[in-house]
Amino acid sequence: MAFKHLLLSRKTTKARFRLPLSYEQTVTYLTAAVEAEVEYRHQAFVASDALTQHIATAAHWLGGKGKFGLMLMGRPGNGKTTLMRAIASLINAFDMLRDDYGDPMGVRTMAATELARLNRDDYHAFRKVCFTPMLALDDLGQEPNEIKDYGNIVTPAVDLLCQRYNDQLFTLVTTNLAKRGAGSLREYYGDRIADRFNEMMDFIVFDEPSYRGR
Repeated sequence: MAFKHLLLSRKTTKARFRLPLSYEQTVTYLTAAVEAEVEYRHQAFVASDALTQHIATAAHWLGGKGKFGLMLMGRPGNGKTTLMRAIASLINAFDMLRDDYGDPMGVRTMAATELARLNRDDYHAFRKVCFTPMLALDDLGQEPNEIKDYGNIVTPAVDLLCQRYNDQLFTLVTTNLAKRGAGSLREYYGDRIADRFNEMMDFIVFDEPSYRGR
């Protein structure tokens, strides 16, 4: 229909991020990046079947085959943050994204708990995070869902994620909240943001026990 095409022509289609590598190359490089993250923490790298599958799923996503967001979810201590940081490290190593001045822009990594502080103390910086082209947010659900700011109730994480949903921005998230059941994303954030998660993100579920203390 001509009118539909007219409306679509006024919108900017967001291209999905894609690493300039084959799937096999991405698996190889991402595995090396995970090994580097593990060894940086003075731990021994173990290529378990579960980790191999997680890397394969992430490599598929990095090839531009999925949605614009990726959520790593499951119980604490089983490698979600390690894989998130490895993905960010791999992308940053390719130095693909440039700002208006030609300077490199990589994946910005931050803890979800930092959102509440930024929203309260430096709202300009908080809004900058909302619009940053590539964001990795660690431990979503550890931040307070609501905070009071001069008597007003604000929801920093929800506001940020809704903005990124609207603009279809690259968003990488880790969380200990389950997709279903007690302590779930829907229970913590409500139906509105949970439905947006389903539309904007692919999921990798970590069911393995904690590596810490082994």
